[in-house]
Amino acid sequence: MTYGGSRRPDLAARLRRGQRALKSRLERTEFVLALLRAAHDTLDPESIGRLVVARADEWFKASACGVFAADLDGQVVGLSSKGMGPALTPAATGVARWVLANGRELASADLRKDARAPGAAGAVLAWPLRCRAQTVGALVMAERQAATQAPHLTPAVGQLLGAMLEGPAQALDNALRLQRSEALSVTDDLTQLYNSRYFNQVLRSEAKRALRSGRPLSLLFLDLDGFKGVNDNHGHQAGSRALVEAAAVIRRCARETDMVARFGGDEFAIILPDTGSEGAAAVGDRVRERLAAHPFLAGSGLSVRLTASVGVATLPDVAASAEELVRAADMAMYRVKDSGKNGVRIAQAE
Repeated sequence: MTYGGSRRPDLAARLRRGQRALKSRLERTEFVLALLRAAHDTLDPESIGRLVVARADEWFKASACGVFAADLDGQVVGLSSKGMGPALTPAATGVARWVLANGRELASADLRKDARAPGAAGAVLAWPLRCRAQTVGALVMAERQAATQAPHLTPAVGQLLGAMLEGPAQALDNALRLQRSEALSVTDDLTQLYNSRYFNQVLRSEAKRALRSGRPLSLLFLDLDGFKGVNDNHGHQAGSRALVEAAAVIRRCARETDMVARFGGDEFAIILPDTGSEGAAAVGDRVRERLAAHPFLAGSGLSVRLTASVGVATLPDVAASAEELVRAADMAMYRVKDSGKNGVRIAQAE
């Protein structure tokens, strides 16, 4: 790309040339209020990210820019970006991780030579989104082309930019807090699977949908055989770790469209939409086999073996409501228990 008959100036050079115009824009009250109103009009983190990216694109004219934040698991994810692509996204994510951890801006002439957050990018300028004395996100501008020096904002422009971004940062913080609160209300604290309350809500909704559409809906109930012995022989902390491992094994056996929940204690449930009894039994057998093959508590120097009793019930074969489906799956599971455990049983119509 050429710039006035020559190579386009690097990011640092463009920022030096545009500081006065950027300062003038950031000082305009109507710009601040418009951004503040737009950011607080939504509780969707990605929408707020898109808003900030659009403004940053106008202000800095960088080849790529993006807004990043930490997700529920503490992993840094992109909320919105422009021009990043697969080449710059990993580098920008690393820069955002550094900004979120340190709470201050990062400017680099060539990130490939920068020990703070090395990556396959050239010039980078990243700015923290701060509110309530916390860094809730990061705005990252990146280019493949290295700069002759680190991109730089004067203290006055930096102060104005921080003030401009405080409103969106506050809106983002509110949106992320709400998102985390909603997620915690439906997940089990220990296993991070869905909890029984949310399971019941989803099952009722899926049952109504299945009855309207005429499509089958299956439910798996699963109980770990011999789990009491883990608590008795190795302690309750070991039992908790075993439940976390079991949850991970079960989750890997399910499809994206399935819903996996911890029903209570060492009981788990899987809702399988659009799945008949034979398909559900195949899923149940896969779960049972993988649990039986898993060496539980290997990280603690143990190799505990657990099996599972699995009950399968399908609507409309043996049930006409969510409540009947639960009873049928639960009864089928206990019949496996009574007949020797470590098996799968399909509920039959009474």
